[in-house]
Amino acid sequence: MALSQALLDEIAILSRFSLDSLQAGIKVHNDAAPALIAATERLYKKDLISQADGGYLTELGRETVEHLQLALTILTSEPALFTE
Repeated sequence: MALSQALLDEIAILSRFSLDSLQAGIKVHNDAAPALIAATERLYKKDLISQADGGYLTELGRETVEHLQLALTILTSEPALFTE
């Protein structure tokens, strides 16, 4: 699976959400980079966030961010050293 820039932009937006509180949302302002505005709109259309300019995570969005955070934790951790 190739990661397009559009998908990377969506991941960047999702990674800004905190899972610490359901009341924590984000707002992507109209002076943000056009690619991030478009990514936010796509996430809204995919029913991952509550508003086209950010808002809160939907149930599906929260589950997606949980998986994303786990993947990012794995990918950014130090590799385990194996001995024979």
